[in-house]
Amino acid sequence: MKKKSTLRPLLSVPVIVAALGYFVDIYDLLLFSIVRIPSLRSLNVAEDQLLDQGVFLINMQMLGMLIGGVFWGVLGDKKGRLSVLFGSILLYSLANIANGFVTTIDQYALLRFIAGIGLAGELGAGITLVAEILPKNIRGYGTTIVASVGVLGAVLAYFVADMYDWRIAYFIGGGLGLLLLILRFNVFESGIFKEVKERSTQRGNFFSLFTSRKRFMKYLRCILIGLPIWFVIGILITFSPEFAQAIGLTTPVDAGKAVMFAYIGLSLGDMSSGLLSQYLKSRRKTVLIFVLLTSAAMAIYLCQRSPSTTVFYGLCLLLGYAIGYWALFVTIAAEQFGTNLRATVATTVPNFVRGSVNVFTPLFLLGAQHFGRLGSAGLIGGVAILLALSALWKMEETFTRDLNYTE
Repeated sequence: MKKKSTLRPLLSVPVIVAALGYFVDIYDLLLFSIVRIPSLRSLNVAEDQLLDQGVFLINMQMLGMLIGGVFWGVLGDKKGRLSVLFGSILLYSLANIANGFVTTIDQYALLRFIAGIGLAGELGAGITLVAEILPKNIRGYGTTIVASVGVLGAVLAYFVADMYDWRIAYFIGGGLGLLLLILRFNVFESGIFKEVKERSTQRGNFFSLFTSRKRFMKYLRCILIGLPIWFVIGILITFSPEFAQAIGLTTPVDAGKAVMFAYIGLSLGDMSSGLLSQYLKSRRKTVLIFVLLTSAAMAIYLCQRSPSTTVFYGLCLLLGYAIGYWALFVTIAAEQFGTNLRATVATTVPNFVRGSVNVFTPLFLLGAQHFGRLGSAGLIGGVAILLALSALWKMEETFTRDLNYTE
């Protein structure tokens, strides 16, 4: 009798649909960074206001993600992982379609905020579901597949934005999300969650993360190890045209192309970190390697003075690869907590990291007045790296942890 492959569960419907869901999520999440300049120009924003208005709109989107992260996380633990996968994609798909009709900055800001709320639920719920349905010896592969496929949504967003008007790009993103809802009907709920739901265990109590010092510190460490990732995406890549000017490039850099190269690198990095963690049988050691690589990539990006745009885009690719522990970072968050809080943590943690842009951007703009753009970015990025390393130092290893338990 032929032995059943231990890797076959990786091709199950929940894994595939979670990967496609994250693909659409990343398309919509990064689309604004790609179309920021052409969309703002279309709305008659002055050239000297493109950076400030871009920061404002990104902050509105990230504020929505902070709020949405808590809402969807609690809902995922109270009602189930599938409720989040359905509700979040419906909300952000409709919001992104509406983005194609905006005529003012205020309308744009409101819809980026609403889209942010919707976008907040996809990754955490998907990673939680995949981690719970797969055997512990291969769940690292499963979450790696979700993230590696998902981040390629940024590549599609670049090509769509390059071929079509920015409004059409928003319509396409929203339409892809609505089409994905059809596939969602074939996804089944986590068996681990069903077992907990039948008990009287309290589920989805967000505030319980702050009532125990041990639990809070564990939660805080999960957030801090991800800060370098979103510093790179939210500052170094999103504002790549401004950094290109700062290092003396005379040929304009396309923000959309920088995002595309960074996310190609991120996809490759997610695959590499996932495979490495399986080989080392350690999440912590793998994250340490990639945090140190991120530090080196940031230093090269900010200190090099090559006049070549090819070199610059190559460094965006390197930065993306270095922060390619995103899937691992969310997987760690899911593995650190019991089933009754797992979705809450796995959904809020990445969104608090994304929301850190609301702290990074004003600090970056303030620091740029005193140290220049490169100096300001170097200081903030260095602090983010140090915080990540300090959090990783005392973090528990979760590679072999059985997830069928409650807090």
